Amino acid sequence: MTDRLALVTGATGGIGGAVAEALLRHGWRVRGLARDPGRARRSGPAGVDWVAGDALREADLVAAVRGARILFHGVNPPGYRDWRGLALPMLAHAITAARGAGARLALPGNLYVYGPEAGPCLTEAAPRRPRTRKGAVRVEMEAMLEAAADLDHLIVCAGDFFGPRAPSSWVTKVLMREGRPLRRVATPEVPGAGHAWAYLPDLAETFARLLDGEATLPRHLRLNFRGHHLQGRAMAEAVAEAASLADGRRPPVRPFAWAPVYGGAPFVTFLREVIEMRYLWSTTLELDNARLVARLGAEPHTPLADAVAASLAALRARAA
Repeated sequence: MTDRLALVTGATGGIGGAVAEALLRHGWRVRGLARDPGRARRSGPAGVDWVAGDALREADLVAAVRGARILFHGVNPPGYRDWRGLALPMLAHAITAARGAGARLALPGNLYVYGPEAGPCLTEAAPRRPRTRKGAVRVEMEAMLEAAADLDHLIVCAGDFFGPRAPSSWVTKVLMREGRPLRRVATPEVPGAGHAWAYLPDLAETFARLLDGEATLPRHLRLNFRGHHLQGRAMAEAVAEAASLADGRRPPVRPFAWAPVYGGAPFVTFLREVIEMRYLWSTTLELDNARLVARLGAEPHTPLADAVAASLAALRARAA
């Protein structure tokens, strides 16, 4: 088996792209799977060896993972469409491919698997009883990994993504408005409730540090990434402050308008998913990262102001 080679699916997207960059910084060779390798070379992380393939085709994954020690599964169905019909088969193919290559499968987890009764502080043993359709699919995905007893795997659970490579995150779509000028910052957060945020470069660095010691990891490992656990409107206020430093004007922070979401939900899948996930903004679910810290010594952590400023700058650069 070739030493220090990782296959990353979803490397043109948020978490996959960030992990590909982190692994490259750590000296890994990174292979990326893309339906259009030429386009991926132009838009994806520099230094990735792109090969043609589709995660929905098992044979493509089996071929792409040959010689790799790691298969990082970072691909997700686009636009929240047909989550069950796409996410489960893609993971099943990844499991088959990783098992055949003798590679460890690494998967980013999220809070969707938890209902509000699991909080306020979540250890890795917290009960996974989701209240949403997407959460139920995520539980099935994790169960698929756990059922593959002969497959080494790593799951790192984290909060809502934000960062330079997070095009589908709440920060992008609601708080930062995809790089458009910020006349106001709309926030869905409920006063007094805590919310878990994961800055993608920090989460990706966490994966890279863990995978550097892949040979010493337990065969089946689940860890929590705490990230930025913020109260009330703290994220929205940080976005407004970053905008004021960039533009010289601080946009006001306003409550998110839910009425249009409910009005459009019968016609737009994404809006229906947003409503299902609304409890995450009113319920405190804080990830306990004691096991992660015990293994790494410290969790990678960029100060909030720096993380938000970098995210806003990258979004504006892409929109320019």
